[in-house]
Amino acid sequence: MRRPIAVVVLGLSFGACGSSDDPVGDPQTFDFGPFALSAGQEINNQCVSATLGNDAPIYVSAVELTTGTGFHHSNWFTVPDTMFDGPDGTWRCAERGYDEAIAGIAGGVLFAQSTQATHEVQQFPPGVAIVIPAHSRIVAGTHLLNTGDDALSVDLALKITPVAKPPTLLSAMSFTNQSITLPPHRKSRMTMECDINTAFHAREGRDADFKFYYALAHYHELGTGLTVEALRPDGTASTIYETTHRIGDALGGAIDAFSMTGFDKLRFSCDFDNPRDTAVRWGVGDQEMCTFLAFTDSDWTWGGGALMFDETPTIVDHGDVVEYTYPCDVISSEPIR
Repeated sequence: MRRPIAVVVLGLSFGACGSSDDPVGDPQTFDFGPFALSAGQEINNQCVSATLGNDAPIYVSAVELTTGTGFHHSNWFTVPDTMFDGPDGTWRCAERGYDEAIAGIAGGVLFAQSTQATHEVQQFPPGVAIVIPAHSRIVAGTHLLNTGDDALSVDLALKITPVAKPPTLLSAMSFTNQSITLPPHRKSRMTMECDINTAFHAREGRDADFKFYYALAHYHELGTGLTVEALRPDGTASTIYETTHRIGDALGGAIDAFSMTGFDKLRFSCDFDNPRDTAVRWGVGDQEMCTFLAFTDSDWTWGGGALMFDETPTIVDHGDVVEYTYPCDVISSEPIR
């Protein structure tokens, strides 16, 4: 059963006096669902959308998601309102040719839900915000999974909080390792070192100097933690973000502004503990993922990682943990604002 979305046209004025952190208009909430799940059912082919009707950019300081048990994950983007056109609400992704990579390139990242988190707030520090360009549509691919023995009915709500244009505008960064192979009955660490500085220098003609403001991990039930570090040319490192939270908890949050000045690489590691009799690969359902999302003040969006399913790692068995180190591709593009 599908319930129409409550779409609110955002006619916001950005010329008012006051702090950039003061709300500009009321927060807007978009409701979807209910989504029906039978016992043991998995659904990963449904998308949702909300057309904003905004004639001016919207600067967003916070995004809040509220849902229930059975909503496994969702990735939210803003795209031009001419893309993935059709009635707002819930629809089959294939009917409109929805693809996350296309959404990310054509628009921008708005929010990513931590695995199985039923309530999560993406709150940025004062003075920074992400931008929803004029004439935008919010769109998300959804993943629902009912691991229980009883049927579920799940609602979904997304709330955005607008502010006046802040001093600092954020762009997204996302790295992923799609070549992960978790060995059976072992703890493992999947690591990549990504040469951000070389890619940044090619874009800007200078060393990387942007700052991180927010980070989020994504893994499934076998994931035990994620670490993102900045590496100096001499090999020493400083931690940008680290979590040991498990699925169901919020896996991200605002961080103290961390500058890449003096650093040349990112080291991105996911930790796993696989009690099963078989190796576990990248995928949905009972498979695993290894991804981090961040927001920075760079003038470029950044992404990459091990983007093929069959990248060959260097493997070192440390006794208590097996470490797999993979190559990392770095991709950048100009954000749409």
